[in-house]
Amino acid sequence: MPSPAPPYRGLFPVAPTPFKVNGDLDLEGQRRVFDLMIDQGVDGICILANYSEQFLLSDEERRLLTELALDHIAGRVPVMVTCSHFSSRVAAARAAHARDCGAKLIMVMPPYHGAGIKLDEGAIFDHFAQIAEAADIPIMVQDAPLSGITLSVSFMVRLARELPLVRYFKVEVPGTAAKLRTLIAAGGADIEGPFDGEEAITLMADLDAGATGVMSSAMAADLLVPILQHHAAGRRAEAAEVYVRVLPLINYENRQCGLRAAKIVMMEGGVIASDAVRHPLEPVHPATRAGLIEIARTVNPLALSWGK
Repeated sequence: MPSPAPPYRGLFPVAPTPFKVNGDLDLEGQRRVFDLMIDQGVDGICILANYSEQFLLSDEERRLLTELALDHIAGRVPVMVTCSHFSSRVAAARAAHARDCGAKLIMVMPPYHGAGIKLDEGAIFDHFAQIAEAADIPIMVQDAPLSGITLSVSFMVRLARELPLVRYFKVEVPGTAAKLRTLIAAGGADIEGPFDGEEAITLMADLDAGATGVMSSAMAADLLVPILQHHAAGRRAEAAEVYVRVLPLINYENRQCGLRAAKIVMMEGGVIASDAVRHPLEPVHPATRAGLIEIARTVNPLALSWGK
């Protein structure tokens, strides 16, 4: 039997979905986004996540983007495809399609649809089980407040122990470091990939807690690479020094611009032609946009110059 693949770890940023001014998909821009991200030195790429505006895409657009991503990236880095949906059947079908296209990991949130529909842990467990069976590749569980569902550490450990493909956990809740630390202690080797999210705004605390990966946006992924490298090599002071320099930009992204930030910086840097988002989302205020670019120029992420 072939030996199992080593655990995925490191930097797996979320790719934005560029749109033309009229709201159509910008497929050439999407290819350029992927090329930029690889040049940023990422360890993998996640597509169709919330920061990809997945909730504004049609089913056909999702299929198109999945196929485009796996074809264009062509194995240069592993690709993770987000397949979240309230329907277990739909999420499982998305996962199987992603696997068939060459995805290496699947990311899913627990099933949610409005604050009034609450599922018990049994239904949530079965949801992940059906997705894992259909995907037959590793699963990343996204533990985020957006779902309105609190995933307990004991339940997450149960998922990892009883569903062998559920090995990765992206934790992005208040007190992420504390939850990661508890999860790792309780789950041991079954927690193969404890990741953090939220654009890496809590990255140092989460690495100290044992996170082995981070899912940031693609706005300044290259600036996060040395933080991970220093920390992994035991050079915590050097990691913290870089983190302090980058943090104002991450904070501005997280608190002021959200998913718009990556596209704003990429448009400014000639990566994509438009930073448009789809309605009902709206562009940020021009002053906020200018503030983001001003801070970005102080640290000069690759996206700010890649296309010029």
